[in-house]
Amino acid sequence: MNYALIFAGGTGTRMSGAAKPKQFLELHSKAIIIHTLEIFENHPQIDGIAVVCIESWLDYLKGLIEKAGLKKIKWIVPGGNSGQESIFNGLKAIHDDPATSDDDIVLIHDGVRPLINGDVITDNIECVKKNGVAITVSPAIETIAIVDGSDRIIDTVTRDKCRLARAPQSFKIGDIYGSHQKAIAENKFDFIDSASMMSYYGFSLYTVLGPAENIKITTPSDYYIFRSLTEVKENQQIFGI
Repeated sequence: MNYALIFAGGTGTRMSGAAKPKQFLELHSKAIIIHTLEIFENHPQIDGIAVVCIESWLDYLKGLIEKAGLKKIKWIVPGGNSGQESIFNGLKAIHDDPATSDDDIVLIHDGVRPLINGDVITDNIECVKKNGVAITVSPAIETIAIVDGSDRIIDTVTRDKCRLARAPQSFKIGDIYGSHQKAIAENKFDFIDSASMMSYYGFSLYTVLGPAENIKITTPSDYYIFRSLTEVKENQQIFGI
């Protein structure tokens, strides 16, 4: 079985002036989180979806899901005090389900990355089947500089060997759940993402190349990029470009 874990627990502090958390901002009368969920809902290899949400917005999210007619949502879980805790809450819901096996695959994805596509989901699943881990990346297209404590550049990194880690990040459920349990036991709650946690606990990470437009919507400019790219895709469909 293949599951998606979509976490939307942030409040969007960088989305200045927004009355709603960023995942509930709308484009064409549809919340960003629903744009994201529909891509996983419509993928034939996804068997079930868990969504992690700010607890005070759970009822609002349930209403959006019902309105959108999404049928693969099996778990709607309150988020924690951090991204790491929120992901664990979602993983626990999936892991503890009697129908779940440790060898099942889970794709962990940001609710505010709605520009993912079906090919990336397929490639993640196939990479986990082959290698046990799949980390979606995009090429680094600008020079990466390393600086010292006084902001002086002391080195640059060869760009063709660099990748930007994005999402989904995908694993066998038993492996990622077990790593979270180790982190809790060791009081380690500062992992920046699932990839860094799995690397810390000795797992080799394998990459899947995703589209450059697979951005995380955290600022107003990100939202406008999302709107523009969505409108371009819609025009291509209308005019057959």
